[in-house]
Amino acid sequence: MNDSALAELGNKDNADPLYAVRHSLAHVLAQAVLEMRPGSTRGFGPPIDNGFYYDFVLSAPITPEDFPELESRMKDIIKAGQRFEREDLEVPAALARLEAMGEPYKAEYARELADRHGLTRLGFYTNGPFVDMCDGPHVGHTGKLPRGAFKIRSVAGAYWRGSEANQMMTRIYCWAYADKVTLEAEVKRHEEGLRRDHKKLGPQLDLYVIDPAIGKGLPLWMPNGTVIREELEKLAKEMEFQDAYQRVATPHVTLESLYYMSGHLPYYKASMFPPMVLEEAGEAGGEAVRETYYLKPMNCPHHHRIFAARKRSYRDLPLRLAEYGQVYRFEDHGALSGLLRVRGMCMNDAHIYCTEAQIEDEFLKVMRMHERYFEMLGIADFYMRLSLWDPDDPKGREKYVDNPAAWERTQNLVRQAMQKSGLPFVEVKGEAAFYGPKIDIQLKTVTGREETFSTNQLDFAVPGADRMNLVYTGPDGAEHHPYVIHRAPLGTHERFIAYLIEHFGGAFPTWLAPLQVRILPISERFNDYAARLDGELRRAQVRADVDRSDDKVGKKIREALTSKIPVVLVVGEQEQEGGTVTVRRYGEDAQASMPFSRFLAEIRAEIDGRVMRRAPGA
Repeated sequence: MNDSALAELGNKDNADPLYAVRHSLAHVLAQAVLEMRPGSTRGFGPPIDNGFYYDFVLSAPITPEDFPELESRMKDIIKAGQRFEREDLEVPAALARLEAMGEPYKAEYARELADRHGLTRLGFYTNGPFVDMCDGPHVGHTGKLPRGAFKIRSVAGAYWRGSEANQMMTRIYCWAYADKVTLEAEVKRHEEGLRRDHKKLGPQLDLYVIDPAIGKGLPLWMPNGTVIREELEKLAKEMEFQDAYQRVATPHVTLESLYYMSGHLPYYKASMFPPMVLEEAGEAGGEAVRETYYLKPMNCPHHHRIFAARKRSYRDLPLRLAEYGQVYRFEDHGALSGLLRVRGMCMNDAHIYCTEAQIEDEFLKVMRMHERYFEMLGIADFYMRLSLWDPDDPKGREKYVDNPAAWERTQNLVRQAMQKSGLPFVEVKGEAAFYGPKIDIQLKTVTGREETFSTNQLDFAVPGADRMNLVYTGPDGAEHHPYVIHRAPLGTHERFIAYLIEHFGGAFPTWLAPLQVRILPISERFNDYAARLDGELRRAQVRADVDRSDDKVGKKIREALTSKIPVVLVVGEQEQEGGTVTVRRYGEDAQASMPFSRFLAEIRAEIDGRVMRRAPGA
């Protein structure tokens, strides 16, 4: 039997003992579920990084209220010390067994495995009354499994084989670790993650909403969220200006011919919104004009046309065109997730047109820009991935431009640039863009999910004669095709702000906070003084407001804390008479009284310097 062919059912050669523990616990979970919900059928049950899951079509729902009973049944199975016994069956016998067990999904997958890989035998494991098609590995018996080091985490929906065309199943996730201490630490980390989850904090802090009347994955930015967007865009514009970028603006729709010219349509059509076909009457009774438009899923073809709008010389290069460009991608609705996965997004985009000799310096400059952003924002937990093409991929001609020599040359150029940068990176085959290698910057969300938040790509194909045919005149007087670096250090507003909400726990540094100062008069008598201070702050471009409610000052302070406002100014008779304010900062117990003029100078300097004064435990 070809064990490697069953990799999707279990990694038999995995030497990590925790893998075998998690795999065995998945079988224990499935046994317990079938005891609680007789008549249920099964999908897959693999180990994952922090535990395992198992998919079911349940005869009756399982909810969090059922978790204690389910965990109790699992512990009983572990205590029983059931041995894991392996058996290999000829494919016809294996299929007959699965049919007899009433497992149509397992049977479907068994047929596919046998047909795809030419298998003659399939493996099964039995522990107690439970039987599952599986290739292992497992522990010797359930008594070897830690009873206190696993915990049911959640239930979720999952389509069979990940396709919306298939049956919706119930996926039960569980944590599993080598010991109870590690498990408890993971649970605590997860609970902290939920507390910081942008899908919770975003609406709570009035940053964005997803309105069903607008559409799935199309966020509406509230005033508070718009402030964060604009502050990030202001930062990007300043940094790009220092690095000699030129700003451009392009439309949200374009003719489909542009995407055929760039080569994007064949590769990305499945991720694009459906075309808009427009018909207009011809002039003076002529034939009607029929045109097809698309919402733009990327900015690069538009920037290429800006490059092509003028004759270019080698003296013009490198030419750096930047745009915060709105784009639209038709993400599968099952993949949509708050701001992390959306269908409408605004990209911190730019394209650098350069000669081959300029690639290394330009690529390095972009990586240094990443470093400056991450240092400024206090982002330390990230890694970089050099995404390469895979010449052995059987679908390579569909995924990548067919030019092996260009792939090798450009991959080496990017590798050399990264080595010179001193930044750590790993190489991953098969994840390049269709037109060239790229660096993906990977960050983890607070819930432990890894996401690509920004990218730096080298394009050797699209500017060439076969596609956009971009040219510049070289020192030899001849025409040459430029290389293009596609870069987006802050990714999209949507994904990056999702990360920052969680990174700061909603308690943004003063320069980035939607509301920077709230003034709290201790009674109505001091509203006029508070209003005067508010006016002076606003004239100094400090975002401020006044809490004029009738609530006691203690409640006003608690409300400001809930809203995670960086600075609260308490004003009463003493402050009004002395022209002072009492300053309280979010997350700090101490407060200080000072002249308002001093406070205004200090907070203006803090904002101008984009000081990362972050609340403890935020």
